[in-house]
Amino acid sequence: MQLQPAIFFGHGSPMNAIEQNQWTAGWQQLVADLAGAHRPKAILMISAHWYGPGLKITAQQSPKTIHDFGGFPPALFAKQYPAPGDPAFAAAIIEQLKPLEISADHHWGFDHGSWSVLCHAFADADIPLLQLSIDSRQAAAWHFALGRQLAFLREQGVLILGSGNIVHNLARIDWHDGPPPLAAQQFAGFARQALLARDWPALINYQTQGAAARFAVPHPDHYLPLLYVIGASLQSDEITFSNDALTYGSLDMLSVRFG
Repeated sequence: MQLQPAIFFGHGSPMNAIEQNQWTAGWQQLVADLAGAHRPKAILMISAHWYGPGLKITAQQSPKTIHDFGGFPPALFAKQYPAPGDPAFAAAIIEQLKPLEISADHHWGFDHGSWSVLCHAFADADIPLLQLSIDSRQAAAWHFALGRQLAFLREQGVLILGSGNIVHNLARIDWHDGPPPLAAQQFAGFARQALLARDWPALINYQTQGAAARFAVPHPDHYLPLLYVIGASLQSDEITFSNDALTYGSLDMLSVRFG
């Protein structure tokens, strides 16, 4: 079975789903080799936009495409990502991770943190896709540890993905896209260096970065998917960066692949 990588995508605006731009090209480049004999058997996605109490996994045969936003053009609301689910595989993951409690969820679907990236990365929407929720009750170290527990799936042909943004502060968006604030630059630089050094404790304890961390991560939902991906990484993995840039002042689009 082909060992699959673990990838974190900086997903940015939902509008990327219906655009072709530098970000979408970067996502495609990161997965360009995952075709033919290297094609994933399934995808497990941890998206910033499924954040709440408890740990859940999608368990439907045909999950819905969720348009979890407002104020965008009709073309974005018309966008669908009809990837199949895999209830049997969801049940197997629940069983394999016992005694950890994971609920089989039949109500959620694919939120835009998931499909806005995947409609470019895997445009045919023909690979079984499961989403795992982010348990909002848990500390950062717990999420990293769960990523470690999920790493075995890579050997089973499962592509582990996280989707969020390392710097994500919507209150400080600069629609004129001027130079990013120093705090955004500092935190983005810290995260990139920590990734290169495989300094996982630094990334888990990101709040030690003080004001830069408070600016970059005012809420943990968009940061935590990164911890799953680094948790699922192997020491032998090659590290590849894409979309290494800040946009609109307070969004870091950095994506990183392990393996």
